[in-house]
Amino acid sequence: SHCRFYADLTLKVFTIQPTHDQECNPALEASAEENAARMKRKRCEAQSEMCSPADWIRQDDWPVGIRNVGNTCWFSAVIQSLFHLPVFRRLVLNYHLSERILEKCKSHSDKRNIAFMQELRCLFALMVGSTRRFVDPSAAVELLRDAFRTSEAQQDVSEFSHKLLDWLEDAFQLAANGNNPEDKQKNPMVQLFYGTFVTERKHEGKTLHNIEQFGQYPLQVNGFNNLDECLEGAMVEKEIESLHSDHIVTSGRERWFKKLPPVLTFELSRFEFNTQLGRPEKIHKKLEFPQIVYMDRYLHKNIDQTHERRGEVKKLKEQLALLQQKLECYKNYGSGPTKYPLADMLQFVLEFATTKPTSISPAEDLRPAASSPTPANHPVSEPASKDNRCSTQRNSSSESQISSPFTQCRHPLDCPPHPAPHSITEEELHFVKTCLQRWRTEVENDINELKASIDKLTQVLEGMYSDNSLCQVPYRLHAVLVHEGQASAGHYWAYIYDHGNKRWMKYNDISITESSWEELERDSFGGMTNASAYCLMYIDDRLPHLITEDTDDETGQVLRGIDSLPPLLRRYVHEDNRWFQQELSEWEEQFCQTAAPQGESTASAEPPSTSSDNIQQTPAIREAPEQEAEQEAEEQQQESPARQRQTENEVSEVEIPNVGRIMVRADADGYNEEMMLTPAMQGVILAIAKARQTFDTEGPEAGLIKAFHEEYSRLYELSQEETTPQEDARLQHALVYFFQNKAPKRIIERTLLEQFTDRNLSFDERAISIMREARAKLRLIKPQDMDMDEYMQWHDDYRLFRTVFVYLLTGLEHYQHGKIREALIYLAHAYETNDGLLRNGEKRGVDKSLIALYRRKCLTALNERASRLFCSGEESKVEEGVAIMDEAVIPCLHLMSRDTALSLEDRDAMESIRSHWCCCLGQDMDDSLQVKLGEFLPRVLDGSADTVVLKDPPKVHVHQAHDLCSRLAAVMESIHNASIVIVK
Repeated sequence: SHCRFYADLTLKVFTIQPTHDQECNPALEASAEENAARMKRKRCEAQSEMCSPADWIRQDDWPVGIRNVGNTCWFSAVIQSLFHLPVFRRLVLNYHLSERILEKCKSHSDKRNIAFMQELRCLFALMVGSTRRFVDPSAAVELLRDAFRTSEAQQDVSEFSHKLLDWLEDAFQLAANGNNPEDKQKNPMVQLFYGTFVTERKHEGKTLHNIEQFGQYPLQVNGFNNLDECLEGAMVEKEIESLHSDHIVTSGRERWFKKLPPVLTFELSRFEFNTQLGRPEKIHKKLEFPQIVYMDRYLHKNIDQTHERRGEVKKLKEQLALLQQKLECYKNYGSGPTKYPLADMLQFVLEFATTKPTSISPAEDLRPAASSPTPANHPVSEPASKDNRCSTQRNSSSESQISSPFTQCRHPLDCPPHPAPHSITEEELHFVKTCLQRWRTEVENDINELKASIDKLTQVLEGMYSDNSLCQVPYRLHAVLVHEGQASAGHYWAYIYDHGNKRWMKYNDISITESSWEELERDSFGGMTNASAYCLMYIDDRLPHLITEDTDDETGQVLRGIDSLPPLLRRYVHEDNRWFQQELSEWEEQFCQTAAPQGESTASAEPPSTSSDNIQQTPAIREAPEQEAEQEAEEQQQESPARQRQTENEVSEVEIPNVGRIMVRADADGYNEEMMLTPAMQGVILAIAKARQTFDTEGPEAGLIKAFHEEYSRLYELSQEETTPQEDARLQHALVYFFQNKAPKRIIERTLLEQFTDRNLSFDERAISIMREARAKLRLIKPQDMDMDEYMQWHDDYRLFRTVFVYLLTGLEHYQHGKIREALIYLAHAYETNDGLLRNGEKRGVDKSLIALYRRKCLTALNERASRLFCSGEESKVEEGVAIMDEAVIPCLHLMSRDTALSLEDRDAMESIRSHWCCCLGQDMDDSLQVKLGEFLPRVLDGSADTVVLKDPPKVHVHQAHDLCSRLAAVMESIHNASIVIVK
């Protein structure tokens, strides 16, 4: 039914002529309305961390992400790489079918392809002009899933890409006005993505030719080190002429590209089936690829020139192999099973010959009675004569007898003497030294000459195809699809080159960040982690129209955003943006109702109160703190007089700490008793109480000014006090944090003014008057009067500071109760967030040494637990141990390895963990354990991988500030059973 709906909708959309725009609008509005409803239903359930509309709004011209609707990262990666190819984007957005052709489309496949093209056009249009940060691809994905007959399994990128190109080709074939195979050459998809190659083979002395078409060209990874070696191996089956590979296949066939497509896509075959284990495995071998690859040497028109170069390469490689063989003889010399470098062996013999001679046998030297501390270390400058040696022996014997009581208990091998000749004359020593030194010099010279010749030959080989005659067909890397994980599961993302701004971008579902070639290499080459390139998309660098943006036909100016869309899709995007704005309004209205259950209405766009307690519970787009007095009066007049008299007479008495008892009206608008008990609100209520006399004599404005100065002075004095173990003053109020970190004065003043606009102050007439006066003054502060981005950044920092404290406290409480795994996740997140704060000042965060200490304790204990489970050999325990490593230990190690200011204790702990797992390699264990160890050991050892992400901790409620420090003091006293640790 879904396919039929969109097929019918497409029939309406694509058959519309310019005179039927009005008829088309309802169809587009219906599609936009359904898209908005779908986004509204699924956004928060898929991205629960983004609960604020501010996280849904697109920033300027930043690219639009694609939401993962359930194992569909493969869809996002491929679609983004195609969308950001301007020539392809134009083809899709301008796709058109006449009414005559649509009437002929009766088959299921035709209707499905048309429906998919409609969804792709709508998706591309939203990615061009939407005000959303990310869009929902559910409709297009559902069509694809129907074709794949699955809804849960992750799809292989190549499988999806082939299916996508097939559907697009068929859809454009309909637009090409015919199904004749000869017309396929006019198909835009064929012209853009498909090329031809010719296969030649020898048969009975004749050369046979066979021409075939290709779309995505497959390349093997095993046996090769770079893209050129892969291509050479794929094109020349009779012999692979690669610089470093020993992979040889004998065959009589050669392949040559006859025609290259403008967009050349290589599939890297990184999966193979392990017959022993009976399952597919991923090939993690490192494979390098360049940003520009020259395809001249693989073209059929250059067959003679390439054959000549390959002949030269073969000769040079034979010479290179001979030189390397000679060099190997010098490096590994000897006729026995163990071989050593010849130069070192000559040096060792020289050292033996020049060692002081001795006539004492090794056996005699081991007897305790004959041991002496002096002979082995006694220096001599000349070889001793026979008489002198006898004298020395007598003296040594005499000395040994005297000192024997002191040396008999010492083990004779504590100071073993070096082996030495029993006797050698000066003439013999001179002759041996001369020969050995000369031979060693000759050997070193031979080795240097061989190395120089090898380097020279290697340079010649590497430059064999680098001259201008074979560098006329450059292809530039446009996109890299990356797969992280194993054969059975994993995650896809894409690196795409931004041709306009000359930069690499990383597209990871809804997350889009600026990247670099270095990061791309780290994630894509493979070899060290379980992330590697799976698909490479190159574009012909000689065709600028592939990457040229749309321009206006009259002015020639580049069209950007929604202006570049056809009129039909432009209206569709406008309609979807309208629905999005309505959704934001509904969310804000719903939030206001939740925040003000008594029914207070707000209409202004000013930010709300951002007190130390409110900021934890208020999203980025907040309710306005002020309300027009006229609106309040109108609402009060609408109530019946009886109801007004009833509520005015209903009051209750509330005890406020540090303030006393206050009378609260039953109809107090938005009153929240829990909020009234927070330190921030206590201070405001007390300040209003102190300003009572000023209020009564001079009016609400003077009362507000008096209360403002009272609270300002109190918070400033609090910020200057020394903190105690039981209380960190920064947790009581945001202004204490701002004062200590020297925030700008206007930010401090606005923050405090917002405290006096809180709806909880509507407990009596005096407080209501001061609240209204504060809201009126807040409205006078215009956006141009202060930098609101800087204002929000200060409050975000304070929110992060409180979050760090809560993470630290929660982690320590878990540690106290033996929940080490949960504790490590909280402490690791606390350290990372806190480290970012401390870069801006020591008062911005918590003392990081305390977090690091218990993070280290948890990491060490958890690693020991994982090791015990893994080495037990029991399947369930092994899986639990691997899960601990993957979810907690390894991500924590990667975060620590990227910390340039890591302490020595942390570095020692990391080294101990890595050494422990390396030692496991030498232990006897089952093959299955060896496989599992081999899967995660590289990630334990490699601390440079950016793709390992620490699991997010469960959401925690930020308790009231006066409770946090006392809880921390209690848990520290429980852990140490000693004095309380002071937290700065």
